[in-house]
Amino acid sequence: MDFIDAVIIAIIEGITEFLPISSTGHMVITQWLLGLDATDPFLKAFTVNIQFGAILSVVVLYWRRFLQSIWFYVMLLVAFIPTAFFGYLLNDAIDNLLESVHVVAVALLIGGIILLFVDKWFTQEKEVEITYGKAFFVGLIQCISMIPGVSRSAATIIGGMSQGMTRKQAAEFSFFLAVPTMFAASAYKLLKGYKENPLVFFDSDRVQLLILGNLVAFFVAMLAIRFFINVLNRYGFRAFGWYRIAVGALLLILWLSGVSLEV
Repeated sequence: MDFIDAVIIAIIEGITEFLPISSTGHMVITQWLLGLDATDPFLKAFTVNIQFGAILSVVVLYWRRFLQSIWFYVMLLVAFIPTAFFGYLLNDAIDNLLESVHVVAVALLIGGIILLFVDKWFTQEKEVEITYGKAFFVGLIQCISMIPGVSRSAATIIGGMSQGMTRKQAAEFSFFLAVPTMFAASAYKLLKGYKENPLVFFDSDRVQLLILGNLVAFFVAMLAIRFFINVLNRYGFRAFGWYRIAVGALLLILWLSGVSLEV
């Protein structure tokens, strides 16, 4: 992976991190299109780490919300616990899934069909109090997004709406929950890579790639958040659902036509 590859992947991450279309899934597809080796441990770590760069845009845009009461952080901790547990337990299996465009295609397709009906299933217009139970449930649903192509934002927003939250309230809670989630995932990946091969993971060129990727993802995500909130409030999930279906179906058609989706 060179600097151009890093910038392209980071742009894709910044655009898709907060959209319900799966940033990880799109990065896996991008790696396939660029002809990169998805089994490369550094590439896997890069894919996870730059998501934290995108997530930092939430802290900048919503910094006042992060100065709330201790309750705010307790709710995030409660929601984060399931992901921390299952993420650690299933880390190797998740790593293997990052090599499969087939998994991404199926997840995009199924998730797209679900998004077509979400606006009909949940019509809450008044914000509710986020309790420990609601926060923990959203955290459990977030675990599903460990499968590439599912979309962390889609899973957590739908999970929040199923607990009575409005679309905007669920989207913002999803954004906030992403901060501890992606910080932990990024730190774990880098620590694991350092222990396994410190010379490979932290030579000057790769450190520069990580810094560049995080910066690009951060600035692109700043724009994507505003776009997503406006589209979500005005149009709901259907457009994103049709997009997911189109991409997932196209990938499956290519596979059935004999095109290799190996990365």
